[in-house]
Amino acid sequence: MFDTLSDRLAATFKNLRGKGRLSEADIDATAREIRIALLEADVALPVVRSFIKQVKERSLGAEVSQALNPAQQVIKIVNDELVSILGGETRRLRFAKTAPTVIMLAGLQGAGKTTLAGKLGLWLKGQGHSPLLVACDLQRPNAVNQLSVVADRAGVAFYGPQPGNGVGDPVQVAKDSIEYARTKMYDIVIVDTAGRLGIDQELMQQAADIRDAVSPDEILFVVDAMIGQDAVNTAEAFRDGVGFDGVVLSKLDGDARGGAALSIAHVTGKQIMFASNGEKLDDFDAFHPDRMASRILGMGDMMSLIEKAQQTFDEEEAAKMASKLASKKGQDFTLDDFLAQMEQVRKMGSISKLLGMLPGMGQMKEQIANIDERDVDRTAAIIKSMTPAERQDPTLINGSRRARIAKGSGVEVSAVKGLVERFFEARKMMSRMAQGGGLPGMPGIPGMGGGPGRQKKQIKQAKGKRKSGNPMKRKAEEQAAQEKREQAQQGGAFGLPGAGQGPQDFELPDEFKKFMG
Repeated sequence: MFDTLSDRLAATFKNLRGKGRLSEADIDATAREIRIALLEADVALPVVRSFIKQVKERSLGAEVSQALNPAQQVIKIVNDELVSILGGETRRLRFAKTAPTVIMLAGLQGAGKTTLAGKLGLWLKGQGHSPLLVACDLQRPNAVNQLSVVADRAGVAFYGPQPGNGVGDPVQVAKDSIEYARTKMYDIVIVDTAGRLGIDQELMQQAADIRDAVSPDEILFVVDAMIGQDAVNTAEAFRDGVGFDGVVLSKLDGDARGGAALSIAHVTGKQIMFASNGEKLDDFDAFHPDRMASRILGMGDMMSLIEKAQQTFDEEEAAKMASKLASKKGQDFTLDDFLAQMEQVRKMGSISKLLGMLPGMGQMKEQIANIDERDVDRTAAIIKSMTPAERQDPTLINGSRRARIAKGSGVEVSAVKGLVERFFEARKMMSRMAQGGGLPGMPGIPGMGGGPGRQKKQIKQAKGKRKSGNPMKRKAEEQAAQEKREQAQQGGAFGLPGAGQGPQDFELPDEFKKFMG
């Protein structure tokens, strides 16, 4: 959603790189480019004005003039202000002192409230709660049945005594659901209310009546992130007519310009609490302003990636795999282990989304977009078509065995051969890293088999390198070395140390190349 904005900001900051001192003209030009980028992203004009004013004031102040790297300081200021307009700190749910906690969802029809009720229920279930979904949308055709299906898929309880389709009293259903939750020991009630195609008095009154009937602990306004400026107008109308405590952004994975997300918290004074970024029920999480700002600036979102890994990977299994890789040449690591690790990564979600969380991957958007997720399934099919003995020792796989495996998995023989070769190369590389060898050209890691002794040896070898006796050749070598050092010091588009090369400049291992097209 923020691709266009990210690209414009990256180009703007690239112009600042390498400048030892920023003049007022430089800051004005940068502020002008940022203003254009925000307006193109459909950010509300009052938000843009406030943002640019803060950035210019801080950039012209002492914190930049006295900074060792003014360009990096300006980028930090932009990051801080992005976090600020996105709501500042992460806003958590408020739970009732006495169960059940009542959460009411409100918004326009088509914003995705019903599906989001299931996503929120599944998320709360993962937090150790027992949620109940309540069907109070009795106007929209088949809305009650849809919520029932969503609740079943999420594995949470459902309450819908009225058939809907224009029949029933939503206020009474909401009232009765509280007593039902107490009886059945559900600690959270999620009330799905009716929406309309536009803001009208009938919608507001019905939402207000349900609010008065159940006294919700949280009223969450669900807004479609793809409707642009109208999202802000709708949010203001709901805030004045019914009131809400927080915002939930749906369809954040769309191709809209993302201005609603950058505007709504600042304009309404209510923070974004959750974001839905996919069609699956688990494509949903708490909204972190600092992480979103980091993504917009192309710095990735390592914290979210780490959290996903912690939720998916078992620590004992990970330790067991590490010990196998640390063995001699990693020969204890088999294709069965490789398949298990691959399936664990798949549980974390889409490979393209995971790669998008890595810093600097904004420069490889086209390659990431072309990733074929089915490649993982094809690899799994090839491994599962092998015998247990072949998985334990892939060296057994000869020509006739390759033909049998290819036939069993529905691929070409060359695909089987390529997988085995990539597995050996990957195992060798991972084993070297686990033993402390690190990547080629990098020193070992102390405490992991590549301690100080190894580093001293490398340093000694570097010192012993002889210079050419030819003065012209020696001068050329020294000049090349100086250029290399300067390039490393300059950093990437965002002034990050050691990021002088983009991701496209690095040689990826073969096992990753096939994913990058």
